[in-house]
Amino acid sequence: MIGTLRSARGMAVLALAGALLATVFALRSQRDRPAAADPLPSPPTLEVPVAPVVRQTVPVYLEYLGTTQAIRGVTLEAQVTGYLERYAVRDGEDVRKGQLLYQIDPRAYRAALDQARAQLERDAAAYRYAVANHDRDTRLIRTGDVSLDTLQLAASTATQDAAAVAADRAAIETAQLNLGYTSIRAPFAGRLSLTQVHEGALITVAGTQLNTLVQLDPIYATFNPPDTDLPRIEAALRRGPLPAQVLVGNSATPEYSGTVTFIDNTVNSSTGTITMRATLSNPRHSLLPGQFIRVRLLMAQQSNALLIPQIAVSASQLGQYVYVIGPDNLVRQRFVTLGADYGPLVRVESGLAPGEWVATGSLLRLGPGERVQPVRHSSTAAPRGHPAGALPPPARSASEPRAGSSGARGPRR
Repeated sequence: MIGTLRSARGMAVLALAGALLATVFALRSQRDRPAAADPLPSPPTLEVPVAPVVRQTVPVYLEYLGTTQAIRGVTLEAQVTGYLERYAVRDGEDVRKGQLLYQIDPRAYRAALDQARAQLERDAAAYRYAVANHDRDTRLIRTGDVSLDTLQLAASTATQDAAAVAADRAAIETAQLNLGYTSIRAPFAGRLSLTQVHEGALITVAGTQLNTLVQLDPIYATFNPPDTDLPRIEAALRRGPLPAQVLVGNSATPEYSGTVTFIDNTVNSSTGTITMRATLSNPRHSLLPGQFIRVRLLMAQQSNALLIPQIAVSASQLGQYVYVIGPDNLVRQRFVTLGADYGPLVRVESGLAPGEWVATGSLLRLGPGERVQPVRHSSTAAPRGHPAGALPPPARSASEPRAGSSGARGPRR
């Protein structure tokens, strides 16, 4: 009886297992059937904006870091002693040549001038009498009415009185100069700094500094090209004046222009550079001495230069590269050598050919061998206001990397 019960239980277990297996197979067949009938849709093709590699005429230039320097700068000092009566301008004010800056009390020097003029009148009267007396004795000596000694004494007196008149005139000139020195005026047009004295202060001749004045227009831009660039610069100067443009800070547009006016006669052996200077127009006085600037020398015009948008360029440990979209819409990675920047564009020295298209967007989602849908647009057209075959002067960087040059291009980050 026990054997019969065990046999019945085993049969029940086997039946339950069979039912579970049948259910699993049924569910699997139902899951696989729709998949075979309706396959999942493929992901959509990525749309990528692209721009062409174009040829255009661009300016060739050299660029260097530099600083501005005032053409003239003086320390204003007094030449006479006295109390400061008036400070006629404000600190930091732009002044014109000859404008009154400081006024020292002139009363003592005006009195000295009046005294010198009075002395001249007295000595001039004595000189006139001595001349008349000498003329009279000259006539009387012929009749024997005066002696020779008297005549000689009259001549000596006239000569001494003439010398006294000359000394009085020199004293008047000195007094006039001293009186003029009480008015301290701008020796040239420029901008003042902070005053060092105020009304009521005693000004002494022993080097009392009142203020400083610097000329702002024109102004110097001093820079130091490497000696390897010197032959190109000298060749450009032989062709005529060499234009120079200055950019301040991160500006992409030159704000000041001038010409190269000075090349030093010695190369610095420790740095391998030579000092040069350009004279710039600064009519708004917005460029101040001591500012760090970028000086750009326009050397020539280069035709058929290859340009692409800067936003198309990426960088890796192996170098700078772009993604080229071929006719088959496949992405290819291409390493490139870049030149100067021209606003939003950059010149390509090697790695690309005219007519190719480079990706300008979705760069982080691209990879070599991927198929994409290019969306074409031309972002390498010449900026508004310039002909299609020429570009405005470049925005920054040098036309070629130069070892040891302060204007050399670094790796694009």
